[in-house]
This record gives sequence, C-alpha cells and structure tokens, in this order.
Amino acid sequence: MDLVEIAPPAFDVELDLRYATADNVTGAPIYTRAAAYLHAEAADKLARAIELARPLGYRFKIFDAFRPPEAQWKLWNAYPSDEFVADPRRGSPHSRGAAVDLTLIDGAGRELAMGTDFDAFTPQAHHARTDIAVEAQRNRALLLGLMTAAGWDCFMNEWWHYQLFNPRHRLPLISDRALARPLMA
Repeated sequence: MDLVEIAPPAFDVELDLRYATADNVTGAPIYTRAAAYLHAEAADKLARAIELARPLGYRFKIFDAFRPPEAQWKLWNAYPSDEFVADPRRGSPHSRGAAVDLTLIDGAGRELAMGTDFDAFTPQAHHARTDIAVEAQRNRALLLGLMTAAGWDCFMNEWWHYQLFNPRHRLPLISDRALARPLMA
C-alpha cells in the first residue's frame, strides 16, 4: 500500500498530531512517533484543498491521518461509541489511510474558531449546528466548502473529519507494520 507522508515542505500544513501526545480523548499517547500519512489518492486531494485555501489566506493544521487498526482499538477501548469512533471490527477510514482530521489556521498560525476542540465527542461537534457561535458556523462552512471542493466526503458527527468516498469498499486496512517506521511501539 502506498502511503504518502504529509509533512512540510511537500505539504504546506502545520502538524499537531494529538495521538502522539496525551492531549487526546484517551489521556495517553497512542502513537510513539508523530507522523502523518495518507493514501496517495487522499494525499492528492489534500494537496488540492491546500491550493484552494492558500489564496484565501488559510492553511491546514493536521490532527490525525493514517491510524493503524491497533490504534483504532485503543480509541475504541477508551470511547466505545460509533457516534464518534469507528468500531475497529468494521475498520475505520483512518485505518485505510483514507481520512484526515484537520482544522483551518490563519496566516499567523491561529486556529479558526470551530465551536469545539478537536475530538470533542459532543453533539456540538456535529456539522450544521446552530447552537454554536455564528463565527464558528461560518468557519465550519468554509472548511466544509474547501474540503468538498477538493473531492473529500465529510463525517457529519465531526467537523474535523474528512475522508475519501466509500473507503471501506475500495481500500484495505493497513497495519502499522506496513510502514517503514511504524507509528506504534
């Protein structure tokens, strides 16, 4: 499986890979190495989204990308609800290299207000919420517009999650051991 590393300078993004830190829903690092990878098709769509955001003065901050099935189990064990975490028995789009979690940042590197933080497993994280600040609604709509214009599908429960269309039917699960330098110990 061809996975592309998502990192500057090849991709004009900022990395904040939360699952390599304790700043995530599990409260502990899941990855031992902070690196982001995507399937080649997803990497191409991310590059397109970057091109679309640039003239507007925005960039992307990446929170997560490829997530090995082993890591998906750790998330599921910490938060066993398919409202926000894919059941690892079915497999996650992340575990196929077909999903990215991200937000928009301005020219100074500040995150745009989105109404919740990344991995806020609450109904306020759902797209199209009207009970969050109007500015956050606009920013979510901007993010959604950029990503869908670049060819991504969204997950309605998480404003930060975008994926290729029909990844479960098109792409196999990828083990952490498939990477030259695995993310997990």
